[in-house]
This record gives sequence, structure tokens and C-alpha cells, in this order.
Amino acid sequence: MSSKGYTPKDSEPTVEEKVVDDPQLYRPEVDVSSVDERKLIRRIDWHVVPWLAVLYLLNFLDRGNIGNARLYNIQSDLHITDKQYLIALTVFFFPYALFEPPSNVALRKLRPSRWLSFIMLVWGLAMTFHGLVRNYAGLVGLRVLLGLAEAGLYPGVVFYLSCWYRRCELGTRVAVFFSSATVAGAFSGLLAAAIHNMDGIGGKPGWAWIFILEGIFTVLCAVASFFILEDFPETAKFLSDTERVWVIRRLQADMKLSAAGESFNIKYVWQSLKDWKTWIAMGIYMGFDGPLFAFSLFTPTIINQLSFEATAANLLSVPVYAWACLVTVGIGFLGDRIGHRGILNLMLFGTGLVGYIILIASSTPSLSYFATYLAAAAIYPTIPNSVAWVSSNVEGSYKRSATLGMAIGWGNLNGAVTSNVYRAVDKPWYRLGHGIVLAYIAIGWLSSALFLFLLQRENKKREHGYRNEVIEGVYDEHAREANGRYESVEQAMREKGDAWSGFKYSL
Repeated sequence: MSSKGYTPKDSEPTVEEKVVDDPQLYRPEVDVSSVDERKLIRRIDWHVVPWLAVLYLLNFLDRGNIGNARLYNIQSDLHITDKQYLIALTVFFFPYALFEPPSNVALRKLRPSRWLSFIMLVWGLAMTFHGLVRNYAGLVGLRVLLGLAEAGLYPGVVFYLSCWYRRCELGTRVAVFFSSATVAGAFSGLLAAAIHNMDGIGGKPGWAWIFILEGIFTVLCAVASFFILEDFPETAKFLSDTERVWVIRRLQADMKLSAAGESFNIKYVWQSLKDWKTWIAMGIYMGFDGPLFAFSLFTPTIINQLSFEATAANLLSVPVYAWACLVTVGIGFLGDRIGHRGILNLMLFGTGLVGYIILIASSTPSLSYFATYLAAAAIYPTIPNSVAWVSSNVEGSYKRSATLGMAIGWGNLNGAVTSNVYRAVDKPWYRLGHGIVLAYIAIGWLSSALFLFLLQRENKKREHGYRNEVIEGVYDEHAREANGRYESVEQAMREKGDAWSGFKYSL
């Protein structure tokens, strides 16, 4: 709560004095002085982040490998038209987007080790059956099932990471986790080129083996996940009781007041729905998720149409994704160090605008290929940077899970649009598709600018005491009944979350 302008009476304690007298420390009887912060954080990193990166690599690989399979005659073998192929891509996104918010709430109520492993098992089976499909109807049905199952992983992992790390640490971890998507982009081209050599084995074409082998590996990893994945800090088995207390206190000190656990209440979902940050975040996510799906699904096709053969196109996409991986990790690290994620977002979206303007204007294969590097360096790093920025400014575990679920769900729903923008009739330069992606990036830039402006304005209002609540027994000349009346500062903190006057938004 802001201390600016306080004029306490002699007989009444200030807010600061009340906090000191009643700190509400989580499990105050536990002594955590023996905990080595650096060693413990490193141990948490090793137990939490690497396996999540593996899961997301498989998630992204399984979602996008249909783009590689297209180069190896899946359309002609299944006797489907270009329009039918685009419809098969599109139907994936409707269950994928709609199931994300409820999946995130389910993750908080259930154990991550159970929920994430279950949905992974389902999508692994769906991917395996892609290799057995015989017609258009079967392909569409499996794409719907795949979208339903994959929906919960990305928003669930982002929320899960936000329950382990402070706001100034989240960006690097999300970037490392998300960089596996760029690895998947690079690896999918190499893997598809290698697996295609199995063409004809068992009477199946090469594209079928791409789905079958990758799907089986996902199923095996889903079973392993049940035993490998840890749950939330308060129940983590690899931590001692003292270490669990230390982690929770540390998160609470970083304004994550629900770190010790929070009972579900529908009011937290309503808080998310009424929060302007949720709706602007949806614009930011729309700005990068639409381009992401267009880029990941069609990069091999775009390169192929620039006079490169199918296998060469798959292989030429590898360095593009490798570059995106380096930039993603670098931006995640930089965002945590400087703390100005809003400015980084504007710079990244700006780079994307330049890249797609070049793609629209270019009629030279080498220049267009160069522009894909700019596009990749803009799209992929923006995602973890935005995720860390938004989640750092929403407090309350259920509210945060609902906000992330809605923002990511809406962003992914736009994949249904961008998966249709690269039409065969527009080849080889696909200017209409590039123009639509350019519009999406512009929306992301404008939404980021608005988000940054409103956060700055709200911080200034809180610094001047305009948001101060009435705390019983505490004199504050700036306190207003309209901001709420509470028995204690702790009650105000817990009930209002990031709307509490003492919560400072990160810019």
C-alpha cells in the first residue's frame, strides 16, 4: 500500500507499523536461514524446466508435422484438395482454443503430473493414428481430437512456471521452455527428411511413418511424465519441508500472495473477466499467435515455392529456427535483467513488421529467405516475453490461470484464420498471406503499447494514493471507501490480488 501522503494520528498505527506487527508470515515457526538460494534455485530449474521443454517440443512437433507431410504427398495419397487440406488445419484450432481456459482451471485443481500426462497420452495416440488415416473424414476427426488434447499443455505449463518463479525470473524460464518450439521447427525438417526414407516399408508412405513414429514417442513420454513431473511448491517431493516453506515465502514476498495455496472460488474467474488487462492481453496474444501458426505450418511450403525442392525446403528451414531459438533465449534473459518487457515487445513486433513488409515487396528468393529470419526473430521471442509480462501483472493463482487461459485461447483461435491465408493460388510469393500476418503483428504492437501505457498510468495513481483502501484502525487521508474496506492489509492483499493498492505492475 502506498505510503505517500500518510498523516498518522498519534494514537493510530500506520499501515507500515501494522504490517510489521502482524506480518502473517507463512509458517513462522520454520527457520529457513540455512537455505542456500542459488543452489536451491538451480535445483528447482533442473527439476522443473527441462522436462517441460521436452513436452512442448513434442507438442509443437506433433502439431506442425502435417506441414512437412504435405511436401511428401499426403494430399494426393488421401485424395484431398487444397481447400480440404486447409480445412483440416483449421478445425484443429477450435477445440484447441476453447478448451484452454477450463483446462487451466482443471490443472490447478488436479495435479499437473496427472493432468498434463493424461492430455499428452491422448494427443500421442491421436498423432499415431494420423499415420493410419485413409481419407479426408478421418484426417479431420483426428485433427479435432489433437486440438482438444494439445490445448491444455501450453497455458498449463506457463501457469505452472508462474507458480514456481518470481516475476523477475519467469522470462528466462519461459524462454528456455518455449525455445523448444524453435528446436521443434528445426528438428521437424531434419526428422521428416530422415523418416521419409522409410517410404514403402510396411506398405505405408513416408508421410505416414512421420506421424506414427513421432506419435509413439509422445505416448512413451506421456507415461514417463506421470513419474517425472513435479506438482506445485507446497507438495514438491524433491524439496525438504524447510525448502518448501522458503520457496513459498519467497513467492509471497514477490506479490504472489496465493503461493501457499488458494481454494477455488468462481469470483476469481469473474475478476479475470472484468479486468482490462485480460482483454488487452488477448490482443497481444492475437498479435503473435496468428503469425506463429502461419509461420510454423507454412515455412517449408513457402521456401519450397521459392524454387527449392521438398527435402531442400525442409532442410533450409532448420537454420531459420536455430536463429529463432538463440534470439528467444537471449530476449528471455535480457527481459529478466532489465525488467522492461513492454519496450522489448514493441521492438520485437517492430522487427516483425519490417520482415513481413520485405516478404510482401520481395520478388527475389534470397531476399525473401532473409526476411524469414527477421520474421522468426520477431515471432518466437515475443511469445515468452509477453507471457512473462502478462502473468507477472496478474495476482491470484486462479485468476492468473483464467487470464492466461483466455488470452492464449483467443490467440490460438486466430490460428484458424492464419492457417488459411497461404492459398495455393497465391504462390510463389503469397503476398495476401504475408499481408494478413502483417496486420496481426500490427495489432500486437498496438496492444503492447496500450498495455504499457495503462500499466504506467495505474502505477502512478497508486504512488499518489488514489487506489488506497480503507483499513480498519489505520488512518490514511487518501483512503477511499470506493476502493474497499478491509479489516487488515493482509485481507486487502488476498481479496484484491493485483488490484490491491500496494501491488506495483511490472513494465
